[in-house]
Amino acid sequence: MPNDPLHGVTLERLLTELVTEFGWEELGRRVDVRCFRYDPSIRSSLVFLRKTPWARAKVEEMYRRWKTGVV
Repeated sequence: MPNDPLHGVTLERLLTELVTEFGWEELGRRVDVRCFRYDPSIRSSLVFLRKTPWARAKVEEMYRRWKTGVV
């Protein structure tokens, strides 16, 4: 669906954009997972998010809201 901000966006790009915009601290505040709060990295976060559907859903929703101006 072309109107969906997630359309064509990889998880890595989505995460990189969120970290650039909000920083790890804010990401960890909004989605309380260890990989965002303690020694965060894109790589470790990608591994975690790919294995943890509920956390991935929260991150994707945060991205959607940010891209549509509903932050």
